[in-house]
Amino acid sequence: MEKALFGAGCFWGVEDFFRQVPGVSEAVSGYAGGTTENPTYKEVCNTETYHAEVVEVTFDPAKVAYKTLVELFFRMHNPTTRDRQGPDIGTQYRSVIFTHGDEQARVAKEVRDAVDAAGKWKGKVVTQIEPAPKFWKAEDYHQRYFEKHGGSCHVSYAELAAEDATSR
Repeated sequence: MEKALFGAGCFWGVEDFFRQVPGVSEAVSGYAGGTTENPTYKEVCNTETYHAEVVEVTFDPAKVAYKTLVELFFRMHNPTTRDRQGPDIGTQYRSVIFTHGDEQARVAKEVRDAVDAAGKWKGKVVTQIEPAPKFWKAEDYHQRYFEKHGGSCHVSYAELAAEDATSR
């Protein structure tokens, strides 16, 4: 099993999305990339800890490639809005990929650059790619939020899979 760490706005939708991907065994909401040890949701939202809301994805590379996860990441959110996704504004909502090692960094940059060059988005892709810092698991009430309460805030994996099936 391997880990991937993605920030694409509100972690509830990112977690829900990656839980649906075949080959992913776990997706956990949390915080990374900031300056405070063991941050709380309140600190991340109300102070300048500079943590991003992220999801730690545990996956089986024999079932789903890291590159596939990165490609899905770029399809499930708008990577051209700095520190924002939809109505959510702040550095905690930035588009970021925290990489585990040189190979993940290479793949993430390659996919980001290809997405930017393809011109699908009106703006330039601003997704940050950085070495993975310490991951801090979010409070229990954030885990599997949409399973507990319903709702959504990103395109679903099922929608992307259906779109792919009809375009073949």
